Amino acid sequence: MVLRQERTVEFAMVDMANIAYYPRIFDLAHRFFESVWEDICGQSYPHIINTRRLGFPVVSVDASFHHPLRFGDRIDAHITFTNIGKTSLGWRYRFFNQDGVLVWQSMQTTVCIDMDSMEPKPIPADLREGMEKHLEAEVSS
Repeated sequence: MVLRQERTVEFAMVDMANIAYYPRIFDLAHRFFESVWEDICGQSYPHIINTRRLGFPVVSVDASFHHPLRFGDRIDAHITFTNIGKTSLGWRYRFFNQDGVLVWQSMQTTVCIDMDSMEPKPIPADLREGMEKHLEAEVSS
């Protein structure tokens, strides 16, 4: 199943050419990352970090820009997992505009870590169970 979130491109996100400045797109991806945890496992990312003391920092990123995002555009983010390892997760992000045009896609790898030791830690079973529902849920372009 595809995790979906929406957001509008705000004025503060665009550059002088009236297109979303590329670091802002990565920031959006992280905002979507934080917001989908409730859908994945019924827990907020602040709860996972602050109470469970687990983090999922990015260790690898590959991204492609296909079409400009402009001020006022609506982003429809599609997020899935490409793989679930012992400690690592492969994430697929695909951003579409309000016309259904693919504007950006990214493959990212995160690693589950203990927030106190900063060492890799196996992904807990309850989180893994929620993640598996979103594994390979859509075909990449």
